[in-house]
Amino acid sequence: MAIHNDLGKAGELLAKEYLVAKGYKIVETNFRVKRAEIDIIAIDHLYLVVVEVKTRSEGYLIPIAQTVSDLKIHLLIRAANYYVQRYQIQKEVRFDIVTVSILNSGPKIEHLIDAFYHF
Repeated sequence: MAIHNDLGKAGELLAKEYLVAKGYKIVETNFRVKRAEIDIIAIDHLYLVVVEVKTRSEGYLIPIAQTVSDLKIHLLIRAANYYVQRYQIQKEVRFDIVTVSILNSGPKIEHLIDAFYHF
């Protein structure tokens, strides 16, 4: 497996642990539909939360959350709509981004709630 894949998987695991520690219930990971993949689907009280995880090592120039493209957002929304319809979810859907920076001093995790409203 390529190093960037290992880094991504490590970031997803850290993000999952972080969300569980905050009280989220993880219901699905790496949910795929056509060209889209949702990294984490979780429940947070009244919300079904669709989480995009972005992981980087040290030395990046722009904020990690800004690397989520318009196409990725579109694909996440389509995949979330499919998931809600398929499983007849009765909760409001929220889109979050969890960024994981792998630093020499240890991982740094940031959580942007309702992330698409921040762009």
